[in-house]
Amino acid sequence: MLSDVQQQYLAIAILIGLAIALVGWVFALFHRTKYSWSQFPWFYPFNRVLARVLWRAKVTGVFKIPDDQGAVVVCNHIGPIDPSFIALTTDRVIHWMVAKEYCVHPAMGWFFRIMQAIPVNRRGIDTAATKLAIRYASAGGLVGMFPEGRINDTGSVLLPGRPGAALVALKACVPVVPCYLTGAPNDGTSFGAFFTPANAHIRIGEPLDISEFYGRDNEKEILEEVTRRFMVAMAHLAGDMDYQPELAGRRWRTAKELETAQ
Repeated sequence: MLSDVQQQYLAIAILIGLAIALVGWVFALFHRTKYSWSQFPWFYPFNRVLARVLWRAKVTGVFKIPDDQGAVVVCNHIGPIDPSFIALTTDRVIHWMVAKEYCVHPAMGWFFRIMQAIPVNRRGIDTAATKLAIRYASAGGLVGMFPEGRINDTGSVLLPGRPGAALVALKACVPVVPCYLTGAPNDGTSFGAFFTPANAHIRIGEPLDISEFYGRDNEKEILEEVTRRFMVAMAHLAGDMDYQPELAGRRWRTAKELETAQ
């Protein structure tokens, strides 16, 4: 039988062994991803644990873009933390367009800088943000965009699409990966969702090959055609096989916004 001293040494040895195993596991996870050390804690374990436990997130489909290839990831937009769910589909960084005021905010700007978000001016067309998105995708990165341009709280499968994602994909000569999200938490605030249980489901579609349109990104008809294609692909992921895509005009508003303006 072990003495008290021996038992203490054994307990210490076990704790050290467990600590070493834990560190080794973390290192293995880190090397399996494409994240930097500053990004890694937010995706492993914070985001994954939160998404799987609190929001009970489920992923259907496989992200089929090779690690060295760029792409534009498009998804419907139903809540303020939608990118958290799309991050579950790949171990690579997805560069999301984020309102510039959040990227320079004293309390949260550091986070968006670590995540390599693309600051965008929500008033009008932000050429600088579009060029940065194109550079990321051209260099083999992933760029995430919401073609609806705003959170959809109308109950419709999708809001009319905007051509920004099509422009980035055509300029960068990369495929488009459609996704569709349901069940994400949204209590109407940016932070409330982090404390709201949910039952989220993210579906990943097959990458859309739009190479037949490369070099024609300055043609309005081509931008509209590409936008229609990935809007239809997103609707099909939602189960709506008869979806007729709509395109948003420059002054398009939801019915809710029109009522508020009156």
